[in-house]
Amino acid sequence: MMHDIEKILLSEEEIKECVAKLGKQLAEEYADKNPVFLGILKGVVVFFADMIRAIPIRSEIDFISVSSYGMGTNSGQLKFHKDVSIPIKGRHVVILEDILDSGNTLSHVVAHLNAMEPASLKICTLLDKPSRREAPVEADYVGFTIPNEFVVGYGLDFAEGYRNLPFIGVLKPEIYG
Repeated sequence: MMHDIEKILLSEEEIKECVAKLGKQLAEEYADKNPVFLGILKGVVVFFADMIRAIPIRSEIDFISVSSYGMGTNSGQLKFHKDVSIPIKGRHVVILEDILDSGNTLSHVVAHLNAMEPASLKICTLLDKPSRREAPVEADYVGFTIPNEFVVGYGLDFAEGYRNLPFIGVLKPEIYG
């Protein structure tokens, strides 16, 4: 697996420091609000687990799972495999996301959640890749802004592999090309 990695973009230590910083910021901003932290499966699992432990306040957690209809298309059609199970009307909701790339899926998720009338809805992403943005969605909290490279590790995958790497690495082009 390591021979497939071109370079380490973000070390395990850099990620830990970033999670601690984001966690502290969210804990301060939501201290008395009992927020719902919402993860979009599957890639967010590692970041989500670390983040909720870094936010020592009263809160609830939930997950949604979505996929795009039509492989390789931007049809705008999403299939919800798992929707929110906690009522979020009037609640402060923070979406925790592993990477904000094109923004297509997240823009539809945000619209879907806003229809449920939360008190507030914000996005916290570990990685932001603004050069790939196609939809008008921006994160409120960003761990790292990264270049347009194919990254894996720390929950991010290629063909369901590499999620268990403790760092974020750039995958060699011959692997995904």
